[in-house]
Amino acid sequence: MTKIFENIDRVCQINTERVLASFKNNRVSEAMLHGTTGYGYDDRGRDVLDAVFAEVFGAEDALVRHTFVSGTHTLSTALFGVLRPGDTILSVTGQPYDTLCETFGITGQAGNGSLKDFGVNYKEIDLDENGSPKIELMKKMIEEDKSIKLVFMQRSRGYTARKTLTIEEIESVVKAAKSVRDVIVFTDNCYGEFVREKEPTAVGVDLMAGSLIKNPGGGLARTGGYICGRKDLVELCAYRLTAVGIGKECGATLDELRVMFQGFFMAPHIVAQALKTAVYAAKKMADAGFTVSPLADEQREDIIQTVTFGNEEDLLAFCRGIQHGSPVDSFVTPEPWAMPGYDCDVVMAAGGFISGSSIELSADAPVKDPYIAYMQGGLTFESGKVAVDTALKYILESK
Repeated sequence: MTKIFENIDRVCQINTERVLASFKNNRVSEAMLHGTTGYGYDDRGRDVLDAVFAEVFGAEDALVRHTFVSGTHTLSTALFGVLRPGDTILSVTGQPYDTLCETFGITGQAGNGSLKDFGVNYKEIDLDENGSPKIELMKKMIEEDKSIKLVFMQRSRGYTARKTLTIEEIESVVKAAKSVRDVIVFTDNCYGEFVREKEPTAVGVDLMAGSLIKNPGGGLARTGGYICGRKDLVELCAYRLTAVGIGKECGATLDELRVMFQGFFMAPHIVAQALKTAVYAAKKMADAGFTVSPLADEQREDIIQTVTFGNEEDLLAFCRGIQHGSPVDSFVTPEPWAMPGYDCDVVMAAGGFISGSSIELSADAPVKDPYIAYMQGGLTFESGKVAVDTALKYILESK
């Protein structure tokens, strides 16, 4: 694994240099770390944090707020911000992540306030047999349906066995879509930040969103999300988050700015730790006879590692091992439950300092065939190894 780790370290160095340069270019100071109360007028730290995110991600503007409650909330805010009645979304990565389906109106009851309720239509194209977007079909649909305003891509796999989109594939979608007409190209970037040397907005994506308790929070941000991209689109998103005419100008940051700045500074290194943990898990579990994706020596595009068990017993034993190898709540045994937004019971192992943090080591799975665990995160590679070894030990002992 030496060469794989060397490449992870190389990307980490490139991304760290870019983050550090942005902090210096935007003159981040100690005075910006304290936050504001009330309306949050003239919050210099908030405005500079937006500028830092925008510069690092190669975007014109950004909206970084602790008031986003999750990645799904952040994505929903962005979509409601830029779409209008009569517009159509075209997803080129098939059906979106489970918790977004109700936002789109694919599932859920009529009248619940989904995009569909507000007259926004939805179409999708499945990925091809290689897990890549069907570029020519996308172009044809954009040409024929003038209501298509937004092309949607989910970079990561979600709860599916498909591969994660590469930066090169994302760039190809952008170029192809724009060759037909000027549609908005949107990327759900959750789990993908700092895994490669560039982000989707740096290769032409108009709008991108993600969660701060995943990669860009560096394990320190306590909540929140970000949206970045074209300045005019980010402004519309800000109007949706607060109110039309107010946008980014208000919003108290309380005591959250310090950990948001520091977490973003740490993020390239923490992501590298998570990637090394994922590589180790892939090698360890594959050697034990389980099917893994990606393989240990494959190029990675996000921090997620899947392990297919084929039965509920091994899946639950793996999740117990991850939980019992964690620093927080190690004594807790995760059990499947009917989690809101999912069509089956879900088991979640997460012994982190931030509740639900996906950049801290966790493993979760829908409890249904083929019983795939989705493992991600790891604040340190050393502790990640311990948890993975514990998980494998639990499986072997349960035989």
